[in-house]
Amino acid sequence: MSAQQRGEETRSRILQAAAESFAEHGYDGSGVAEICERAGVTKGGFYHHFPSKQAVFLDLLEHWLAEVDVQLEAAGPESDTVPQRLLQMAEAARRVFQAAGGQLPMFLEFWSQAARDPEVWQATIAPYRRYQAFFSAMVQAGIAEGTLRDVDPEAAAWVIVSLAVGLMLQGVLDPQGNDWGQVAEEGVRMLLVGLEKGR
Repeated sequence: MSAQQRGEETRSRILQAAAESFAEHGYDGSGVAEICERAGVTKGGFYHHFPSKQAVFLDLLEHWLAEVDVQLEAAGPESDTVPQRLLQMAEAARRVFQAAGGQLPMFLEFWSQAARDPEVWQATIAPYRRYQAFFSAMVQAGIAEGTLRDVDPEAAAWVIVSLAVGLMLQGVLDPQGNDWGQVAEEGVRMLLVGLEKGR
């Protein structure tokens, strides 16, 4: 195994150990020493890959959001209309929940830490703003193609993002309480009743 492969493996073990620790003990309850012990690395090894505990946390946030982005981008490019694309994205929510699996408690940690740390807040809020802009443009496209009513695209986008965030929160608090992917699909169908022209 090359030095680069060993380095990547060590970095991956640190991230996995940190994710487990943050999910179990929270950000404040997790220390570099405990992360190192879980990962089987020295503190020197940790600091070789990450300058701080916060850097690991932000890396995990970025990775988690990248997975969400992949699912969003994969959903619906072949769709004929914006409503069809929104429904396909809702179907992708099931895959997002499955991919997140036991990592969903990290979602709460990201929010909690964002309330106390300006750098984490910036990293956490930026994707929400990006998603809002993404869905606003999509609603504008639906209005232009004549499939959606002439509504305020920004307000509609915030409703879509709020639906997604609310479902994530419920999935964290009560993962077995429902099929959250199915609920996402039904939620988008209900939303489309108010958005689609001719309904």
